[in-house]
Amino acid sequence: MLVRLFYPAYTPDHMRARRNSAFQKVGECLYRYSSNGVYYARFESGGKEIRRSLRTTDRASAQRALAWLKQEREQVDPSQGKLTLAELCDRYLRTIQHQKPKTIERKALIVSRVKSHWPAGRFIQVAKVKPSHVDLWISRYTFGPHSRNLHMACIKEILEMAVRDGIISRSPACHLRRVKPPKPIRATPSFEEFKAIVESIRSQKFNGHDAEESADFVEFLGLAGLGKAEAAALRQSDIDWKREKITTFRHKTKSGFAIPLYPQLKPLLLRRRRDDAPNERVFAIDNAKKAIANACRRLNLPQYSHLSFRRMFITRAIERGVDVKVIAEWQGHKDGGKLILDTYSHVNRAHSHRMAQLMTDGLPAENVVPISSAALQ
Repeated sequence: MLVRLFYPAYTPDHMRARRNSAFQKVGECLYRYSSNGVYYARFESGGKEIRRSLRTTDRASAQRALAWLKQEREQVDPSQGKLTLAELCDRYLRTIQHQKPKTIERKALIVSRVKSHWPAGRFIQVAKVKPSHVDLWISRYTFGPHSRNLHMACIKEILEMAVRDGIISRSPACHLRRVKPPKPIRATPSFEEFKAIVESIRSQKFNGHDAEESADFVEFLGLAGLGKAEAAALRQSDIDWKREKITTFRHKTKSGFAIPLYPQLKPLLLRRRRDDAPNERVFAIDNAKKAIANACRRLNLPQYSHLSFRRMFITRAIERGVDVKVIAEWQGHKDGGKLILDTYSHVNRAHSHRMAQLMTDGLPAENVVPISSAALQ
């Protein structure tokens, strides 16, 4: 049975063949065009007739494509078919109002760029957005890896919301892949520079608040290897003098962990110990940004930050031979040291070279204690 249903676009060279061509029904909702053997789908979904080329001349492949197409159409809500990209963006902004103000501000900026610079215009129906539109929009900006990743993440969130709402069956941004930023070796102070910075802060009479307070705060960062948020939140009750450990909370990962009360840290915390006020903060300030900047300027040093002293702590621990897994536990990491190995690979290489010098075929080095075979039994 031959039925003339619909025709694809043809060039003038095919006009004569078109007159003698027809669509032949070969299965339920499946048709084959006689002139080129390409299979087509024709079925009803949501009260609308769907006609589409399956782009294959193989019947088995055509049947699989037809089943996938039907399943795709079942996931789409026809009532939202005319929703525009601008309307979807507005809907997305209403769903992120619970997030941090800076996050909302950043995402609102990206949404405004979607509306202003979308290649097909902001009033394009979401169902008609193509992957090439996404690529063209991203490519119009010349920014670094971090900003590119933020823009890609935001447009993916917007279009994934359309998938969840049944507006489209598959996100046209799902092909985007995060750009891996370069890993610069950031400036890290030596332990001598760190001590000089602390003493420079301590020697000042006026720095916005008490110089001793700022100096102790900075000294704690370098000796404990913690961040400013953990230091600012630390309370007297968090220090367990009997078990010699400090319990803290990693704000970045939203998880608590404990670190030892390092010998180098004890004198500082003993000065600030208050057994009669367990709920009192150990440090009265939240940061020492200005004090650090002024000290670095006075000492003619690079402009170090709070995070620089944490890097110094980790670098120093690696150089002293502390196991990387242990350092990771001290930092509240749960990856067994992978992040530290990746971030501080330049330090690991130097430490590895020094350790390699111990592997000789002569007498053991002076700092290596020989163990007799009897001791191992």
